[in-house]
Amino acid sequence: MPTTVLIVDDHPSFRASARLLLESEGWDVVGEAADGARALAAARELEPDLVLLDIQLPDIDGFEVSSRLASNGSGPAVILVSSRDCEDYGTLAFRVGARGFVPKAELSSEALEALL
Repeated sequence: MPTTVLIVDDHPSFRASARLLLESEGWDVVGEAADGARALAAARELEPDLVLLDIQLPDIDGFEVSSRLASNGSGPAVILVSSRDCEDYGTLAFRVGARGFVPKAELSSEALEALL
């Protein structure tokens, strides 16, 4: 089971609440990033087991970031998050190498573990 997490979201309040939630449930949050370019750099530098990745970022969207992280086959597990529902994205999460999708309002350790 992955234990280290990189949280990627352009909203500082979501990053802070996700960090608090995950750390309280035993996850080790090793870093945060506010956009896609920083996410890719942080993933290379920190080598997290899991990237919790917002879909709507100000530069590179989460689908493209996920695709790039999965391109070499040895990247971290990726779980996409959004304030929108899964139905808005269909199966795109799986086509870009992500393990799945969790709506931000439903973020929990159990939801992440179910996808891993």
